[in-house]
This record gives sequence, C-alpha cells and structure tokens, in this order.
Amino acid sequence: MARHLIQGREIAIPVRIRDATACGASYLVRADAARAVIAYSGMDVAEVLPGKALCTLVFVSYTDGDLGAYQEFGVTFLVRRPGERPVRHLEEGPDRHLGERPVRQPGEGPPVRRGLLGRLSGLRQAGAFVHWLPVDQGFTLEAGRAIWGFPKELADIDLRLTSPYKRCILRKDGRLVLDLLVRPGAPVLAGGTMAAPDAYSHQDGVTRRIPWSVSARGVRARPGGALIRLGNHPVAKELSELGLPRRALMTTTVSHLAMAFDAAEDL
Repeated sequence: MARHLIQGREIAIPVRIRDATACGASYLVRADAARAVIAYSGMDVAEVLPGKALCTLVFVSYTDGDLGAYQEFGVTFLVRRPGERPVRHLEEGPDRHLGERPVRQPGEGPPVRRGLLGRLSGLRQAGAFVHWLPVDQGFTLEAGRAIWGFPKELADIDLRLTSPYKRCILRKDGRLVLDLLVRPGAPVLAGGTMAAPDAYSHQDGVTRRIPWSVSARGVRARPGGALIRLGNHPVAKELSELGLPRRALMTTTVSHLAMAFDAAEDL
C-alpha cells in the first residue's frame, strides 16, 4: 500500500472521503474554446455534440475524510482518453439511424454507429480533466498537489448548503471569481459503490490519470437549474470566453457522497 507523508502526517492510498456534499452545474461550451483552455495539458475535449464540449463547475463540502474537513470548487472538462483517436460521426439523421450497423471511416479508429447511439458510445471512455481546483485549507492543498498533481490553490470559498437553493461564492486574491446558485431537482435513484470516469490532472509538465470510485446517496438532478454571475478575476474571464453565463445543460446535487482515490499514473 502506497503512503505519502504530508506535513508530518502519513496518508495511505487509496485516500478515502467518507462523507461530503456536492453540487454541480454542467454547460455546453464551444469545443474550440475549451481546447484552447486545456491545450497546456496535451489532452483533448470530447465533443458531446458537434462542436460542443462539456464544462462542469462543482462545489463540495468535505466533512469526513482522510484529508480533513475543507471546501472545494472545481472547473472540469469532459475529455477523450489519451491516445484515443477522435471518433467522427456522420451527420445526425432521423431516429431510424439509431439502429444502423457500424461504419468505419478511412484512417479512423474503431467502427462507429450513426446517430445518437454512436455519439454516446464514443463517450464511454471519456474522463474528467480537472483544470482548476481551489480549496480553503492548506493540508488538502499540499496533499492534492503532491499525491495526484491536482491544480489546487487557496481561495475564499463561501458555501451555503442548508437553504433550498445551494450557493457558492468564490473569491481568489480578494477578487470575485463567481457566484453560483444551484436549485436541486428531482430525486434520482443511486446507491452502491461504482467506478467513476477517470480523473486527469496536469502539473509541472506531467499529465496524470487518477482512478477513483464513488458512492452517492440523496442525488437530485434536473435540466437547467443554475444561475451564475461572473466576477473580475482572470478565471472569470476564461469562463466568459467559453460562453458563460448561459443556461446550464443540467445540475446535480448529492447530499451524501463517499469517494476513494487511487494512486496517480503518469502519462
């Protein structure tokens, strides 16, 4: 079992989060703009629709875990698995295309299906690239950077999770980054521990893959459901260049979240 010494404290792998509350808002953004944002990592976004990528903003309150209690905000992008060739789908057609046989494009990767089924199957190996991950405590900052290469920075994170509307007010270096309000949706059945899509990080010129698993209770989801106000911080400007503020594709809230993070693998 791998172990890391962080500020004189030994942390064993896998690192376990026993309870947390999380809220997220996912947005369709221009794929070319998203590619420019994460170009430094050498990774590529997954196009969930032609010319569209998925950017998710998430805020989390960790109450019980190996890294202590802290609050966190994340900017993530859905990305293709490193080394995977882009899958080019034919133009979306009527529903009759959903069951058509796979076709292979010259010089492309594996056979793909036309229509919606083909597009969804092409995303099965997608992962989440963590572009920015501010936290409000120094221990988790050092652990996150040393163990997984997560881009953690100290910031002022004000989470308001006890009201019907869940809210995150994020400031960095005394400047407002954003004010994000999420309205919980309808209950979603969830339970048991499951493997999550791989997470990816990039630090000091090295991109890493982080396998992890998750167990969730009290999950709610809905289309839309978010209100965002951007501030004058450079990250706010970056989000505005992606097209925010705009209507969220969907929002999700989880009242009880447990996670386990394995060792990072350099790519």
